[in-house]
Formats: sequence, structure tokens, C-alpha cells
Amino acid sequence: MNKRILTSVLSVVTAFGGFAIAQQPAPKDPAKPAAPAKPAPKPKPVAPLPEYTGLNPKTMAPTAGTADNTAPEGFVAAFNGKDLTGWVGLLKAPNDNPIKRAALSAEDRAKATAEAEANKIANWKVEDGALVFSGKGRSLCTANQYGNFEMWVTWKIKEAGDSGIYLRGSPQVQIWDTNLKNGAHVGSGGFYNNQKNPAIPLKKADKPVGEWNTFFIRMVGEKATVYLNGELVVDNVTLENYWDRTQPIFAKEQIELQNHGNTLWFKNIYIKELPDSAAK
Repeated sequence: MNKRILTSVLSVVTAFGGFAIAQQPAPKDPAKPAAPAKPAPKPKPVAPLPEYTGLNPKTMAPTAGTADNTAPEGFVAAFNGKDLTGWVGLLKAPNDNPIKRAALSAEDRAKATAEAEANKIANWKVEDGALVFSGKGRSLCTANQYGNFEMWVTWKIKEAGDSGIYLRGSPQVQIWDTNLKNGAHVGSGGFYNNQKNPAIPLKKADKPVGEWNTFFIRMVGEKATVYLNGELVVDNVTLENYWDRTQPIFAKEQIELQNHGNTLWFKNIYIKELPDSAAK
């Protein structure tokens, strides 16, 4: 076949798709095994709603009924209304945790205590018969530790205030501005950090921001009862161990006035220690 004929034949084949060799697709990679599905995240525990137990009256006197910083009969004034005697600074994290604090060597504890005292002096003062927190620094703690006790404490916050009372070194009896949009509308007094036991109060009993409020707290064993301005808001509820939820609350620890980045005021802090038999 001469060159001219061959060229013509190839042209025809190309035009009509005759004997053209089809282009083969590139081979596909072998299928990869599907990645295992990620396990669904565990749902966060939802604390049950509080209920009245019938063990406590629904109302009581709204205050201790004595002059400021003057303890009623049977109680001791933990704050003298004049200075920070009887109060210590909270150790810096991680030693704000009672478990870690207890494990400190004597030398390390002395260093941590010195730092905490400087922090206390810089951020807490007494003014017009009240403990005042600057809004910076850390919590203020009783020098003594308490097991079973009853306690009066009067407190005041500013707008957007957020605080609390740590019982036996554990959070907390909640204090906050009930106008905040973070669940604060339920009111103060609840055990905010509880997961398995009620965390919110039975009712809202707060006075407006800027006015003085008063807690009466009774803690026996691992359970506590709280009145706010004479209204029962926590009725014999277990306070969980925030630091180790596999253990019950500590048998004895310090009481703390919690800081949370805002100015706070506390006064009329009276404590009565109860015998161990009170838990039986």
C-alpha cells in the first residue's frame, strides 16, 4: 500500500472511530477501609431538681438578730469587723485543691503560704466593718478547719457579681447577680457544682444587687441546708466533692469566701461547731 492510500485510510478511521483504540481509564486505587466511627460523647450529667424534704421549716429568721459582727449566743465571730485576723489567703493552683495541699512538704507549704498571704493582703481589706475584695487575687479562707457546723454570713455584690461560699474547701454555695444570662435567674444559694444531687435552689430569695443578703448554712456529714434571707433554698442536699467525685466531701476543711473577678463584701460571719454526733 503506497503512502498516499495509507494516509487516506487512517483519515477515515480517525473520522469515524473505526479501528481506533479506546483510551482506557486510569486504574482506581483499591478501596480504603472506612475509618471507625468516633464514639458519641458522653452526655453531661444533669443534676436532679430540688425538692423539699420536710426536715426543715420553709422559713426562719432572716438574720442572726445581733449588731454587726457581734455573734449570737452559741456562735463565734469568725470576722472581728476590724482586720483580717483569723483569715488566710488561698494557696495558688493547683494547691487550692485540698488533696494536693495536704500532700505538700513542710517546705513547699511554707513557700506557698507566704505567697498566699501576700496575695491576701494585696486584695482583701476591711472597710466600714466589712471584708472587701478588690476583684483581683484569690479567695479568703478561715484559718481554722470545720467539720459539722452552723454558719451565718451576710454578703453583698455589684452588678454582674459572681461568688460563693466553699464549705470544707469545696465549691460551693452559689452567689451571683440573678440578672446574668448564665442560669443565674434561679437565684443564689444552690450547690452550683453538683452533678448527681440538686444543684439549683428551691426558690429565688435574693435581694436586689447592691443590697445585703444573709445566708444561714447548716452542714452535717455530707449534707447541707441553706436559708437565704430567711427562705429555705437548699433542703438537706449532699454537697459533692468537686475535687474527687469518687469520694465524699472532706470530713473537715476550711471555709472560703470565693473570688470571681468582681468586688465583694462580707460581714457578720458567725460559726458554731456541732458535735460529730449531730451527723447520726
